[in-house]
Amino acid sequence: MPDSSPEHPLTGSIAAAPHPSRDVLAGWYARALELEPRAAEGVSYGMPALRYRGRPLIAVAATAAGYSVYPFSPAVIVAVAPLLGDLKRSKGAVAFTDARPLPREAFDAMLLARRDEIDAALDH
Repeated sequence: MPDSSPEHPLTGSIAAAPHPSRDVLAGWYARALELEPRAAEGVSYGMPALRYRGRPLIAVAATAAGYSVYPFSPAVIVAVAPLLGDLKRSKGAVAFTDARPLPREAFDAMLLARRDEIDAALDH
């Protein structure tokens, strides 16, 4: 049985997701932890997410239309816009589907830019 305790909200939400969403979510979170192994499970803005140095780092969620990635920073989305092609985006999220996937380089750039934002804010 998956651990859905308050200490592991992300693990629980991934395990509860239907297949194939579970595999997509698990893959993106595994990639995030490869890029920033100090990230930890948590909740940010009411959704399971990875947190870094006590701040929201990134979340990926299954939606009715596919998936959305949330880097918790409008500036990050603007910065990586050239890597997103024609994917739908808002001030806080980038939407993608199995048919129109999120480019790995865009995900990597979002996560690293958000991490750098957090470091800059905390190390000033």
